[in-house]
Amino acid sequence: MEEANQSVVFEFIILGLCDSWELQDFLLVIFSSLYLITILGNIFIVIIIITNLHLHSPMYFLLANLSFIDFCLSSVTTPKMITDFLKENKTISFGGCMCQIFFGHFFGGGEMVLLVSMAYDRYVAICKPLHYSSIMNRYMCIGLVMTSWIIGFVHSASQLVMIAKLPFCGPRELDSFFCDIPLVIKLVCIDTYILEMLINANSGVLATICFILLLSSYSHILFIVCLHSKGGASKALSTCTAHITVVVLFFGPCIFIYLWPVSIPWVDKFLAVFYAVITPLLNPAIYTLRNKEIKNAIKRLVC
Repeated sequence: MEEANQSVVFEFIILGLCDSWELQDFLLVIFSSLYLITILGNIFIVIIIITNLHLHSPMYFLLANLSFIDFCLSSVTTPKMITDFLKENKTISFGGCMCQIFFGHFFGGGEMVLLVSMAYDRYVAICKPLHYSSIMNRYMCIGLVMTSWIIGFVHSASQLVMIAKLPFCGPRELDSFFCDIPLVIKLVCIDTYILEMLINANSGVLATICFILLLSSYSHILFIVCLHSKGGASKALSTCTAHITVVVLFFGPCIFIYLWPVSIPWVDKFLAVFYAVITPLLNPAIYTLRNKEIKNAIKRLVC
């Protein structure tokens, strides 16, 4: 009976980013500002694309969905982190922890697949321009978005199934500002070697495969453009550079966290902040500042 009681965990203790109250006050202002900009920026892009008829094309349809996913992804962990800066005792319930894991992997996995869909859209537009409208029709666009949501859900649900019923005992401290599987699984009181291999394979392989597909797609696009079209190379290069920048910023921390064999707490925290807070902020900035059509749409809206 005593052993059974030890496996019942109702909450976890979150150690957060730092111990200094002065630094936490500073981080509270910084991350609150970043989160507000992230939310407003991504919502603004969605509204611009929906309301502007010039942006009703497959590329911007996918971009609007990317902004929506970034809005959701940033809201999974950042609000909790911000409110924890005001608390001395930082805790999260077991159910809240599982929700953070589920929705974090749900939106994260969905974004990975959506970025691949955006790369496919650019491949068709640049390499097969005469067939673009027939290939990237309404049904294809909806199918690509639905596929990203479905794969994200399957990926996340499979992760949650593997850890939700595990016995937790001993220390309940998470050395981070949110719940994630590599942190939670360290608190399990059974041998988790095989389980860790399965989880890392689930997340790491998905991220690596998508990353390789994306780099291969954009490399092929740039090769074709430079080979056949000097005039269109500049515009294609600009578009692809923006996409590749987002890909590297998003996938780099994911691959490092799940596939790097050595865990360094401060590095993991930095990458987690970058993944959960910075990347959803950079996406709208990158696409807005480098995209002439969106900048023109913003000018028309303002004027």
